[in-house]
Amino acid sequence: MKIPSGKILINTYVHNTNFHLLRRLSLWSMKKDPDLEAALTRNRRWIVNNQIKNIILRCPDHVASVNFLQKKFKTLDLQGKALNWVKKYPCCFEVYFKDDEYHCRLTKKMMSLVQEEETEKDMQETVFVERLAKLLMMVSNHRLNVSKLNEIKNNLGLPDDYLIRIIPKHLDMFRVVNYGGRKNSMQIELIKWDPELAVSKIERKSKEHVCNPSFTCSLPSTWVKSWEKFREFDSLPYISPYTDPGHLVTGSKESEKRTIGLLHEFLSLTLWKKASIMKLGHFTREFHLPERLNVLLLKHPGIFYVSNKYQIYTVLLREGYNGSELVEKDPLVVVKDKFGELMQEGLHEYNRRHHMLNLEKKRKKGVIAMKQEKNEPVHELSDEDDDLGGIFDPEERKRFYKILFEEKAR
Repeated sequence: MKIPSGKILINTYVHNTNFHLLRRLSLWSMKKDPDLEAALTRNRRWIVNNQIKNIILRCPDHVASVNFLQKKFKTLDLQGKALNWVKKYPCCFEVYFKDDEYHCRLTKKMMSLVQEEETEKDMQETVFVERLAKLLMMVSNHRLNVSKLNEIKNNLGLPDDYLIRIIPKHLDMFRVVNYGGRKNSMQIELIKWDPELAVSKIERKSKEHVCNPSFTCSLPSTWVKSWEKFREFDSLPYISPYTDPGHLVTGSKESEKRTIGLLHEFLSLTLWKKASIMKLGHFTREFHLPERLNVLLLKHPGIFYVSNKYQIYTVLLREGYNGSELVEKDPLVVVKDKFGELMQEGLHEYNRRHHMLNLEKKRKKGVIAMKQEKNEPVHELSDEDDDLGGIFDPEERKRFYKILFEEKAR
């Protein structure tokens, strides 16, 4: 059979396009770690519901209309209906109908956790001060733009109102400045250097074990080449992220060593030992980071793990995790874990309700007999499912595959 020349050209073009696309994407590729991917999945669900919680708390009387939440869905990077989402978590959100529209407020259990979180934040104030000071000490001029700091405040556990809750109480450490004179040029400046804080986690660990500062490689022994590269990199003298990088040559091994140390220290300061690579890129000038930060991170797979879960490139500190669990949990994380448990409890209740609705539908249609009902397995729904049946319905699944294979046969 003779193939038309036009088809050959199209196939060649598609092949070459796919090759170059895969080559570009390979700059971001890293062998997937199921445990760390699971940690990101669990954390993603919590982040979304935590943002919805904060939106509701900012509303008058802590009540938000579902239409208002729907408008906020784009900023939360969510699709679908807000009403369907909040109904999935009945232990967290209470939905009711009033004045011809649906409204949403937090449940009593949820409000109890909110209060517990606020109490913990008050107790953690000294920790927040130290964390903010250490962050500013890693910046060459010891100043950070407030709008940039707001992008990572949640990573560090800082309260939303840190500017009025923390800064005025510690004017011996910080001050708010505006050298540019513009509204968006407001900065927080460190005015007191504390040498006791200028010690990285790696240096602190080396003092405890009475050895030279060194990184930890969290890779299997079978990764022979990666281990060789790690040992070669780790053999270079450790450079503290709290030292001035001005004397280092850009692109040199010494400069890279300090940058890796800075990224390690920054991730160590975060609650979940992770950060968005895009947000880290916003601090290129302040932290003297390379433009192609992703390439640098992928050069050190024993120290960092890079994931594109939910199409968001994230870097995790490998040593911060044991499997999918954090090695050390900040007290705030413990409270937030309770939120996660409440969320899962609500999701389970939602799944059970939908299972019973499905059974009732089948019973009315005469699809199943009473005897079969007892033995029928419960089909768990994920966060992505909004319909009652879908492919979880056996009959629907049969029709789906029938149509699928008929299409392929044509």
